[in-house]
Amino acid sequence: MMDSQLSDKSVIETGEMILNMGPQHPSTHGVLRLKIHTDGEVVSKIEPIIGYLHRCFEKHCENLPYEQIVPFTDRCDYLASMHMDHAYSIAVEKLLDIELPERVEYIRVIIAELQRIASHLVAIGTFGLDVGAITPFTWTIRDRERVLDLFEALCGARLLYNYIWPGGVSHDLSPKFIQRTEEFLVYFETQIFEYNELLTGNKIFVERTADVGVMPADVAVNFGVTGPSLRGSGVDYDLRKTQPYSIYDKFDFNVPVGEGKMGTVGDSWDRYWVRMVEMQESIKIIRQAMASLPDGDVHAAMPKKIRPAKGEVYSRYESARGDVGIYIQSNGKNVPLRLKMRSPAFCNLSVLGEIAEGWMISDVITILGSLDIVLGEIDR
Repeated sequence: MMDSQLSDKSVIETGEMILNMGPQHPSTHGVLRLKIHTDGEVVSKIEPIIGYLHRCFEKHCENLPYEQIVPFTDRCDYLASMHMDHAYSIAVEKLLDIELPERVEYIRVIIAELQRIASHLVAIGTFGLDVGAITPFTWTIRDRERVLDLFEALCGARLLYNYIWPGGVSHDLSPKFIQRTEEFLVYFETQIFEYNELLTGNKIFVERTADVGVMPADVAVNFGVTGPSLRGSGVDYDLRKTQPYSIYDKFDFNVPVGEGKMGTVGDSWDRYWVRMVEMQESIKIIRQAMASLPDGDVHAAMPKKIRPAKGEVYSRYESARGDVGIYIQSNGKNVPLRLKMRSPAFCNLSVLGEIAEGWMISDVITILGSLDIVLGEIDR
C-alpha cells in the first residue's frame, strides 16, 4: 500500500517552503534577513526584512547641533563615509547660502573620488567572493588599504573620517598627500587591468553573472533604483553629469552604462562592469582636480556657529551606491527641526524580489551582491 502511495504523485505534497537567509549570513552583506519562498530550488518570492541595524539616526539629528551631526552621517554608509559627510555638508551650505573657497571644492572632489574607488573595490571583491572567486577579494581589499592609508595620513582615520564639514574640510592637503595619491593612481591603473584579466572575462564568473537577475530599465526607474545598479540597466543617469553639484561640471569624464556585453543589458555582470569602469573614470577626475588645485584657506568659509534662518532644503548627491537625498527643515535654531535621508541602497534592495523571482537560491546571492547594499545606510 505504501509503495503504491509513493508512486502516486497525487498524494505527494509539493507545497511552498520558506527559507530564512540571515540576518547572520556572510552573503547578505550585513544584518539583513531574506525570507525566501521557494518551490524546490526555484525562488517564487523574496521578502527583505530590515531594521536590525537601526540606530535612530534621523531622530538623533533633531537633538544635535548642526556641527555635531557629521560623525553620525559617517556611520550611515560606513563604506563611503566621505560621501555621506559631503552630501550632508552640501545641504547645510545650501541652507546657509555659503559660497565655498575653490580649493575646498577641489579637495572634496579628490577625496570623494578616492572614496568611490575604495567603496567599489569592496563591492567588486565581495561580489567575486559571493560567486566563489576568493583571490579577487584579497586583491581588492589590499588595494583599498592603500586608499585608507591616504585617508589616515590626511585626517587620522581609516573608516569614519569626520573630514568634510559644513563650510570646509578639517585638514588641508599637503604636497606629500598629492604625491602619494599620484603614485597610487599610477599603481592602481595597472591593477584594474589585472582585475579584468582575473575576473571580468573569467568563464565561470561570466556564467554565474551574465543573464542572471536582469533588471530592465523601466523596472529600475519604477523602483527608484539609482547609482551603478541603475546605470547597469543602460540608463545614462549620474547626478555628477545630469545635475552637477560642487564643481563636477569642470571635469571631463564619461558615465558608463550597461551594454549587455556578456549577456543581457541590466544583468548582474553589467552592474559589476559599470563599477569597474567607474573606477577608471574616478582616476581621470582625480588627476584633473589635482592638476588644477588652486591655493586658498580651507577654513575661510566655515561658520563659527551654524544657525540657519527658518526654511527647508533638499540636496542630492551621487554616492557610490546612488542618489543620496538630504532634507533639512530649520526653525532658526542651532538644531535641525527635521532631518531626513533618502537611502539609495534601500531603493536598490527593494527591487530584489522583482528581479530574483524564478531564479535558483544560489543565484539570489549573485543578484544581491550585484546591488551592492550597505545595511548601515538602509536601517540608519
